[in-house]
Amino acid sequence: MTNAVLVTIGLAILVLVGWMAKAFFLAVEIPILLRILVGVVIVGGVILLGIVIKDKLKQDKKDDFKGVDR
Repeated sequence: MTNAVLVTIGLAILVLVGWMAKAFFLAVEIPILLRILVGVVIVGGVILLGIVIKDKLKQDKKDDFKGVDR
């Protein structure tokens, strides 16, 4: 049940962020150069986040926790 709530909250946040991004990138008053730069920064941040998550998952698979007291 907790996972369903977390997924629902996550999807709601993604929808809100997407709605705000759409409004930002389609606004005529904002210069095109600024919109492009913001887009590049967002894409770079998502790529870096993906790399960090991938590395963390790979590291967690390799950890065998030898020497850890239980």
